[in-house]
Amino acid sequence: MTMPEQGAADSAAFQAAIAAFDAANAEDPNNEDASGGPQPRELLYAQRMSEGLERLYPEASEALRLAARCQHIERWRRPRRDYPEGRVGYLTWRRDAKSFHAERAAEILRGLDYPEETIARVRSLVRKERMTADPEAQALEDVICLVFLTHYFEAFAARHDDEKVVDIVRKTWRKMSDHGREAALALSLPAKSAQLIENALSGETP
Repeated sequence: MTMPEQGAADSAAFQAAIAAFDAANAEDPNNEDASGGPQPRELLYAQRMSEGLERLYPEASEALRLAARCQHIERWRRPRRDYPEGRVGYLTWRRDAKSFHAERAAEILRGLDYPEETIARVRSLVRKERMTADPEAQALEDVICLVFLTHYFEAFAARHDDEKVVDIVRKTWRKMSDHGREAALALSLPAKSAQLIENALSGETP
């Protein structure tokens, strides 16, 4: 996958944007245990996204780096429980959440006088527009999937029956590029998680 040049990803403007995204996510009232103690959930997720992007696509552009950091910005303000149960409710929530994150990120970037061209690009990536045709949107999806498998899959699997988990793994796998899949296969996961993934990829039914 060919990426645009990194550009000003280490500029003062970029660092200010990351700090602003983190300040917004630091207000998350929900905490998650991490190596340094409890942290706001969405702040921790955003940091994991940046770390995952750096490992998988170190040549990522400034816009992609920004999109990774704000992909779930202030997600607690659009909770799933506010929508009906079932697939229709879930899809409506996902659509609304992507729009909310994109607009919230744009608002923050405009406050920092970011160029509208960059803002539009970040919005498009966060909304996952043209994923199959846009290499950067695919790269972002790869990172999302790898962060899930690395940090959240074990807890997810513990809450659901094996059949549902295997189905989710198969759906996740279909979203990833070959590069993302290679990285996923190289992950060091707990034995139970690794077995579920192996079952999913081999076509076995639990």
